[in-house]
Amino acid sequence: MEIITTTDMAMTVQPTIFPRVGYSILSYLMFINTLFSVFNNLLVIAVMLKNLHFLNAMNVIILSLAVSDLMIATCGSAIVTITNYQGSFFLGDAFCVFQGFAVNYFGLVSLCTLTLLAYERYNVVCKPMAGFKLNVCRSCQGLLFVWLYCLFWAVAPLLGWSSYGPEGVQTSCSLGWEVRSWSNYSYLIFYTLMCFILPSAVIVYCYSNVLVSMRKINKSIELQGGKNCLEDNEHMVRMVLAMIITFFICWLPYTAISVVVVVDPEIYIPPLVATMPIVYLFLFMVYGRYVPRNTGGIMMCSTQRSQSRINPV
Repeated sequence: MEIITTTDMAMTVQPTIFPRVGYSILSYLMFINTLFSVFNNLLVIAVMLKNLHFLNAMNVIILSLAVSDLMIATCGSAIVTITNYQGSFFLGDAFCVFQGFAVNYFGLVSLCTLTLLAYERYNVVCKPMAGFKLNVCRSCQGLLFVWLYCLFWAVAPLLGWSSYGPEGVQTSCSLGWEVRSWSNYSYLIFYTLMCFILPSAVIVYCYSNVLVSMRKINKSIELQGGKNCLEDNEHMVRMVLAMIITFFICWLPYTAISVVVVVDPEIYIPPLVATMPIVYLFLFMVYGRYVPRNTGGIMMCSTQRSQSRINPV
């Protein structure tokens, strides 16, 4: 089997003809995105570290999410801002591999951290007895598994299973899905299954059950003559749906391109189309984060009521 290295790919890739104004627009979008992402995530990290009493089981997971998002902003969108301004990835092959690895790794960490957050919220709302066992130690154990699990998938291309290289308009680097080889195809297949479909299924399952459980809790409270949190719950439904939709909008392009390349190796994907997935991904790291960081407080209304029925004062 012919082995195509990351360096070979970078050296044999055809130059992309793209208008200068296009690079300028991409650079501007990435610059604004980087500013918002760095500011928001540094703010979250600073607030939590300054107020250590905020570091409960859920907030430890959100802190990890802020760290991984910050790393994506510094290793991903900040670099892409500079390279688009220059009009090419001028930093060399080694740095291209580093950026591809960093974006892949920290992007997967953020995705799997969202999955862990959904699972723990599912336990708190749908399984109150299991929710009582949630503590900082358990959250840290879950995060350790997430970071190691994602490290495996990010390191594999460095060891020859797939590769990292330039993509799209040649100003960013990621998984070398443009390489036509069985090694790359097999990686993309397992990567799609284990790093997109599985986390997506867990997120949808957990939040669907959370919404169903909250409705049941409200009905039970109404039957007992109590006051429900209908307005908060409706807001919660909208936020969860917005998060899931935003999640798929931002992650589906990468998955779709990977699947298309495997199904039809001869297909031609225009450079601009090939560049859009990473733009969507960077945007999600800023705007798609407001929902998961704010759903917890709304959930507490129904959660506290459900727990009060288990342990009445």
